[in-house]
Amino acid sequence: MSYFLDTHDKTQSRFPAEAIEVARRVVLVLVGLIFIFGIYALSIVWPSGWVWGEAGPRSFVPSHYLMMLIGVYATLGVNLIIASKNPAAHASLIWFTVWSTFVHSGIMAVQGLMDGKEHGHLVGDVPVLLILAIVLAVVAPRGGAVGTLRG
Repeated sequence: MSYFLDTHDKTQSRFPAEAIEVARRVVLVLVGLIFIFGIYALSIVWPSGWVWGEAGPRSFVPSHYLMMLIGVYATLGVNLIIASKNPAAHASLIWFTVWSTFVHSGIMAVQGLMDGKEHGHLVGDVPVLLILAIVLAVVAPRGGAVGTLRG
């Protein structure tokens, strides 16, 4: 019985804790950089997949709405890079990023399906944000890593 429990314990990782922590930190920095620079860059080079509504003439400032959203994501990106120094201490920020990105991606998916002019987003920002949320969820610190208040 001991052999079975020791070899089939799914609570223990096959990877060393140090490797997991390095991967977590790298992912946080990469996602942070994507949020800071990638969203804006992709909205310039691929507006049909990244700019919602009337994009208007090609410009480095596509719309007021987009610039506000880029500001929010860039701020989140800076905070993810800061969180990469001590992910366990910033677990709530990381999980906020996971869930808010899932929700944002889901809303955009529904809107992209319903509005024929926005179908390009179904192969643009929708899947990219969904993938980023999944990757962050995989590396995010789990409960118990940080003391939390429970009511």
